[in-house]
Amino acid sequence: MGDTMISKDDYLYFVDEQLQAMIAMVLELGDALANQALDVPGSNSPYAILTHCLGVMEYWGGHVVAGRPSSRDRASEFRASGSVEHLVDRARAGQRQLQEDLIGSEPNRAVNNSPGDELRGSPMGKTQGGALIHIYEELARHRGHMDLTRDLLLARRG
Repeated sequence: MGDTMISKDDYLYFVDEQLQAMIAMVLELGDALANQALDVPGSNSPYAILTHCLGVMEYWGGHVVAGRPSSRDRASEFRASGSVEHLVDRARAGQRQLQEDLIGSEPNRAVNNSPGDELRGSPMGKTQGGALIHIYEELARHRGHMDLTRDLLLARRG
């Protein structure tokens, strides 16, 4: 990442740590439980949480940082369901894509695509480094959500 305090490899280590933990959780839960949300308004299934995280990686890493086009449908990420095996394949492909998206990144350089007017003045909307930190922030936050959701789903199952 150029003149920075953290290397691309170190950054990816921390991102991958979050993603690998989420992959392990959906594998542990299997198709049935991974697709269940808690009986709490606004909660999301582990499947949907990981799908959302993949959308975060694609949009912020691919579109905002790397400059690729995006057709992200953020709202549909939270309604996603399906096969854990398919989701894990998508997550691993997302990891590889983020590695590629970081190749030409420079943390102090302006983003290649603005995330919109409401975020333009924020660190995540100004610099590639800010956008990359936002990816980690979202993955770490949602890993915590998934940890709690998994624990409660397993407890409910008995």
